[in-house]
Amino acid sequence: MEKPDFIHVTYPQPHFGRREEISKKYPEVKKLFGHTPSTAIWTIGIVALQFSIAIALQNTAWWMVLLTAWGVGAFCEHALFVIIHECTHNLVFKRISCNKALGIIANLPGFFPAAIGFRNYHLLHHRDLAEPGWDADIPGAKEAAWVGNSAFRKALSLFFFSAVQGIIRPARLKKINLLEPWGVINGISSFGAGFLILYVFGWSSFWYLVLSCFFAIGLHPLGGRWIQEHYIFRPGQETYSYYGPLNKLCFNMGYHNEHHDFMRVPWSRLPKVRKIAPEYYDNLFYHTSWTKVLLQFIFNPHFTFFSRIVRPNHEEKTSKKMATRETDEISEGLGIRL
Repeated sequence: MEKPDFIHVTYPQPHFGRREEISKKYPEVKKLFGHTPSTAIWTIGIVALQFSIAIALQNTAWWMVLLTAWGVGAFCEHALFVIIHECTHNLVFKRISCNKALGIIANLPGFFPAAIGFRNYHLLHHRDLAEPGWDADIPGAKEAAWVGNSAFRKALSLFFFSAVQGIIRPARLKKINLLEPWGVINGISSFGAGFLILYVFGWSSFWYLVLSCFFAIGLHPLGGRWIQEHYIFRPGQETYSYYGPLNKLCFNMGYHNEHHDFMRVPWSRLPKVRKIAPEYYDNLFYHTSWTKVLLQFIFNPHFTFFSRIVRPNHEEKTSKKMATRETDEISEGLGIRL
């Protein structure tokens, strides 16, 4: 039996070329570039809502905590994670430091400090899409082999996906230094907020926040997003968009091809990219249901963690310190100077 493996390619990622084509054909797309400061208002509101629900659940039965985390908390936490993503690309404010600070605020109910670490490796995901040595979104070969096509192991891995994506995969990228002052602030604030909730309001409130994070980035209809983005559903296509109703609750996170093509367009204007250049996106395969994607991935043995395109790693061009010093520049769209 042939040993399972990723889909190896040598051609460059499609996003830079498509961006250039669309920009030449529709120069008005550049008018969509910019910032959406009102995202900060949404951030404060959702953070306040999460903490309010957690406090209201103090001394509540475990099943009520579980159901609330699944039905409400997961959507709030996922929305906050999308806001962290916006801050990563500096799409809320002009100043990088303000975006970092807002990302840390959005991370407060999540307990697990992720805002700054995500920032440091996600920007490389855009520049070095599908290069295992630089792209932390690519599963490790051992991880993919262990999960295999077992429905149980796929579901188990997705349940703990917050730890897989936030700890296990980034640890594989030895060239990236994830420890920096902003990361320390992120860790102190997130852990501090979580333990304060535990100390003052008890275990029910604390577990609501933790479970909300697990469901938002894991075994939940929202978890279909992680499969939708880059797992192969059509041969040769490595990035996929989602055009379903949950985009309204997730700050248009489903417009993934559009986002990879134009990183400088904030969430509020991403649908306009597709409207300006429909012939570039309507002909690509896309999804309309995250739930369908999730169930198909788990129960169809054809889909595994190997169902990803990978390309050769480029040579290291700078030191480990580059991750915290220069990846901010990647978020400026084509201004990639690593």
